[in-house]
Amino acid sequence: MQSPSSSRPGTTRRTTRVSAEARLATAGRREANAGAVLRAVLAHGPVARSTIARLTGLSPASMTGHCTDLIALGLLRDLPEQTRSNGLGRPHLPVDIDTARHVVGAVHIAVPHVTVAVLDLRGRVLTSRRIPHEATSAADTVRSAARQLLDLLRAYAEGAVPLGIGVACGGWVDQDTGTVVEHAMLGWKQVRVGELLGECTGLPVYVDSHARALLHGERLFGAARGARSVLHLFVGNVVEAAFALEDAAHYGPRSQAGVIAHLPLAGSAEPCPCGRIGCFQASVSERTLALRAGEIGIAAPDDFAALLTAARRGNAGAVDLLVERARLIGQGAAMLIDVFNPELVVVAEPAVRTLPSALAALRAEIASSSRIRIDTATRVVPSSFPGFTLAAAAGSAILDALYRNPLTVTPRRP
Repeated sequence: MQSPSSSRPGTTRRTTRVSAEARLATAGRREANAGAVLRAVLAHGPVARSTIARLTGLSPASMTGHCTDLIALGLLRDLPEQTRSNGLGRPHLPVDIDTARHVVGAVHIAVPHVTVAVLDLRGRVLTSRRIPHEATSAADTVRSAARQLLDLLRAYAEGAVPLGIGVACGGWVDQDTGTVVEHAMLGWKQVRVGELLGECTGLPVYVDSHARALLHGERLFGAARGARSVLHLFVGNVVEAAFALEDAAHYGPRSQAGVIAHLPLAGSAEPCPCGRIGCFQASVSERTLALRAGEIGIAAPDDFAALLTAARRGNAGAVDLLVERARLIGQGAAMLIDVFNPELVVVAEPAVRTLPSALAALRAEIASSSRIRIDTATRVVPSSFPGFTLAAAAGSAILDALYRNPLTVTPRRP
């Protein structure tokens, strides 16, 4: 005789669906908990297992299981036993991030060049190479970067297995599809960078915009670690912003959040390709500053690096140009601060990092222009990656995925 439940049509199908959803939910929790363990070790390691359990709120048994899984994957390693400082109690066996068994590749696509690099799992750049744009098409540029990156992995990985490749690029970048939807300065449209790199290398590829990738890096390895809300501003040839609340960066539909190139800046008369005057990107881009430096004889009109070098050596005209740029950046940042009121603001711009007068001008402009009164000395800081900003941005695109979902970023060889 059939039970009442079995006699109803569709019961088995509903039960199966519920069971599948339950399994997915369990897998999702397991993935999230493993990521929490890995991030706790990144922030506090070397660290005892008991401390990890306290930091994550996981039971000792659950935490031990995750540590075992992560050690088996080569993401964590056991360290020698340490006795307690007072000599009492049982020794504890600390764990730390294993930086020897795996590396990640990085591809950063800028306007004048592509940077390829190899990073360890703590976000440290092991080696990098800069490739000027010479290819005739976007696809050729990506394939050339893939070849150069594979050369670096063979030469510098020293037996470590690459987990995958991170890519950072300016313009409109759709993270979900790994596509550069539009990059006006490069003339790229609908370039499936992730797909092309994956075909060339056989590795998983994670693609993101400059600002969001650097935001991930700052939260994992830099000044924004532990901050509840972060605004990240990237200023190069391209100007972009990214915002994170708690542990999640905001992307918006098709990853279009953070497009600030056409915010209007008061006092700027710089014409923009859009037809208006005083747009944020047109006013402060490296290309604009290099042209101004060329007009007054400080450096070649296409050499922003020479302008920056002149300022560092004390050239008054170069310093004035970069301080004024920092002031304009502060004006744009103040508008964003008024919208988001972040706990921390990180600005990735080379003069702000290296010229005290530029950082002071940035902070002073934010203080005078923002309606929100913040302590700019502690809440407005330069990038944490001097000298390796581009490589760190690209590497952070995959390292963010690793520290969120360590059980699915599977070790593979190219």
